[in-house]
This record gives sequence, structure tokens and C-alpha cells, in this order.
Amino acid sequence: MSETFIHPTAVVSERAVIGDGVKIWMSVQIREDVVIGQNCIIGRNVYIENGVTLGDNCKVQNNALLYHQAVLEDGVFIGPGVILTNDKVPRAVNPDGTLKSADDWRSGTIFIGRGASIGAGAVILTDLAIGAWAMVAAGSVVTRNVPAHALVMGAPARLVGYVCKCGYRLQAQGSNGDRVWICARDGSQYRMDEHNALAKS
Repeated sequence: MSETFIHPTAVVSERAVIGDGVKIWMSVQIREDVVIGQNCIIGRNVYIENGVTLGDNCKVQNNALLYHQAVLEDGVFIGPGVILTNDKVPRAVNPDGTLKSADDWRSGTIFIGRGASIGAGAVILTDLAIGAWAMVAAGSVVTRNVPAHALVMGAPARLVGYVCKCGYRLQAQGSNGDRVWICARDGSQYRMDEHNALAKS
């Protein structure tokens, strides 16, 4: 098991749980009640708010912002400058003009499935899920759930295809009733399952 490394300029709450082999780089802030699994890499200037959970082997690149109640499964990639939001109706004040406190709002949730990748500068709105091995293109704004293995891009992000576990785009072959998606890199095949989600066959 490799040793955990925390750069001297990082601010890590004593109430955070940091797994073995984690690397936390310069000027990172990790709040209380954060859980980070084994062998994760947290890049420079990352902010991880209280209540965020990361699985094992995640990579969070420089300047990413992960807000309250985000859950990342194992092997998730978060590109530089990504923002995971947590409030659908943000306001600084209540209708009467008083400053909002933690008791005056409801936090949303974001779930990112195993092996998914969020490209540089993408913004993920709250109360949605991104499926396993999905890929969100750089600069996208995700406003709805993303299926497993889906490739989405744009603002708002739209489905433009599917990717395999290695990240390469899949090519569809066959008719709707017997359609198969094939990886050009290794020839692996994927089909829609009974839940209308792409899965390796």
C-alpha cells in the first residue's frame, strides 16, 4: 500500500476520511465529513465541500469544485475546472431580504457512476446521475441524467453517441431490433439491456 501524501499548503479537515495512497496537492481544501477512497489524486486548488464521497482510484484535476452531497464511484475522472453544483434555486437572501443560512436551503445530489469521465470545464447541475463509463465532453452543461456509456456534449449537453470502457467512441451496427455497438480499438461489443442501458455483451 502506497503512503498518503498531503501537500503542506493543503487544508484538510480532521473530520475528513482520507484513504491509503491518496495524493493531495497544493492549495487544496477538503472540508469536514468528506470521504476519499484509496489511491485518489486531488489536483492543485481543488475544493471539496462537506458531505462529498469519492470511491477508490478517482482523479480530480486542478481547480475543480465538488460541492455538498456529490457521490463519485470508483475510477471517476474529474477534469480541470469542473463544477459539481448543489443548488437548483441559488439565492444569497430570503424573500424578506435576510441573509440565507444553511437552514434556508435544500441541497441537491449528484451521483457519478464507476469509471465515468467529466471533461474540462464542464458544469453538472444538481439532482441528476451520470451512468458508469459515461463521458461528458469538455465545456458541457449537464442538465439531465446521463446513461451508462453515453457520450454527451454541448450546453445543454445532448447524447451524441456511446463510448466503451477504454473511452473510444462505439460504432453502431445492425438494425434497431438487433443493434450492436463495437469498439474500434479492441473489438468489444455492447448491446442495450432490458433497462435501455448500454452494457458489454
